[in-house]
Amino acid sequence: MRRLFLAALALCLPVVAQAQPAAEFFKNRKMTLITSASVGGGYDQYARLLARHMPKYLPGGASMVVQNMPGAEGIKAANYLYSVAPRDGSVLGGLQRNTGLVKFYYPDNSGVQFDSRKFIWLGSTQQEIGFFLLRNATGVKGVEGLRAKEVTISSTARTSPSSIYGRILNELVGAKIRVIEGYEGSQAALMAVERAEVDGHISGGTSAAFRARYRPWEKAGEVSVVMQLGMERDKEYPDVPTALEIAPNATARSILEIAFVEQVMGRPFVLPPDVPKDRADMLRRAFDEAMKDSALLEDAAKLGAEIDPVSGERINELLDKVYSASPDLTQRVRDLVQ
Repeated sequence: MRRLFLAALALCLPVVAQAQPAAEFFKNRKMTLITSASVGGGYDQYARLLARHMPKYLPGGASMVVQNMPGAEGIKAANYLYSVAPRDGSVLGGLQRNTGLVKFYYPDNSGVQFDSRKFIWLGSTQQEIGFFLLRNATGVKGVEGLRAKEVTISSTARTSPSSIYGRILNELVGAKIRVIEGYEGSQAALMAVERAEVDGHISGGTSAAFRARYRPWEKAGEVSVVMQLGMERDKEYPDVPTALEIAPNATARSILEIAFVEQVMGRPFVLPPDVPKDRADMLRRAFDEAMKDSALLEDAAKLGAEIDPVSGERINELLDKVYSASPDLTQRVRDLVQ
């Protein structure tokens, strides 16, 4: 009877399958890369670059197909990856750079069904650095000039990086920036600088198209980059300080570091939570190797897509730091951004 009881009990217990070794799992595996962008945009471009070149660094002839899932400024894809997608390493995702902080800035957003800290971040293909362009005719130079004289900058809306960074600089470093909002897009905002309708413009990023637009004015001595908005200096402007470097105190620096986390996350890629560690580690290594792949770099150059990678470990560390900020600091950042 005892043997019969134990046999029956064994049939009732759940079967725990042994995890398939990563090398075996990826052999001839057809993988899916979910991108939060529509076809043809910058995020889509990076996703397709990665899908073409990353599989060669996985064992056994793995392949990758891109599936577009736009909606709700990237939240739709993030929700799917977090709650629906398989957690076995067969599906990865390309998110938008502000997705990781959406719950930090808008904690009551019921549409956000994910904890960004629980994603396994593979890394980013590019980190962004914003530029503060200013017409030389203003005579304003450096942060002391920005404190002494009011300048106008062009922006699309209050929620754009131009407006947000303008408010942050006014609050934290005492700048006198007046933001003129309502321009239809970044090109219109730059045209306003060219026409001298405004004194300058603060960009959220520095794409190839953006640089090509202002460089003729820079060469003609009409505009200068007076400040950089990001965690580090752009290699083309080694002598131009970042806002972090001119922060007057530790609190200001902490606020700027939070604001610039999404800059570091530029074009991020993730795995759903709970992917087996050996598979996640293999995918992270494959991502890192792909970022150094000569064929990928050649393809990126043809497309005008900058490759300036950030590791997944660093992104996870930055998010942990942001979400563990003190309540007072958190509220101050939210007040400035919203």
